[in-house]
Amino acid sequence: MQRKQGPPVTTDGRYVIIAGRRWRATDPTVPEDAAARLRIHLMDARRAVGAARKAEDPRAERRARHRVHAAKVALGERGEPWWDQDSRAREARWREGLAALDEHADPADHDV
Repeated sequence: MQRKQGPPVTTDGRYVIIAGRRWRATDPTVPEDAAARLRIHLMDARRAVGAARKAEDPRAERRARHRVHAAKVALGERGEPWWDQDSRAREARWREGLAALDEHADPADHDV
């Protein structure tokens, strides 16, 4: 698997190596525009986790952590391994995840 930049990848393309740890790689079949939008949702949700923790708001933290998980599943980094799914299931995973995250996105999270 060829990558332009980023952390080293295992020869099978399934994992990236970060600080000596193996992490599941993003599904390479997710179109780059969709993957970019999912990464925006992921980073927004991670910032929301930090803000909720700082505010000591466990309810907001749970909601934000749910969004982190949803983005990572849509990217193929959690849930059923993308290499075990057929192409239809892989496409449905990222499309449905992106639609759900877009539907519940907070416009205040984005710079416009």
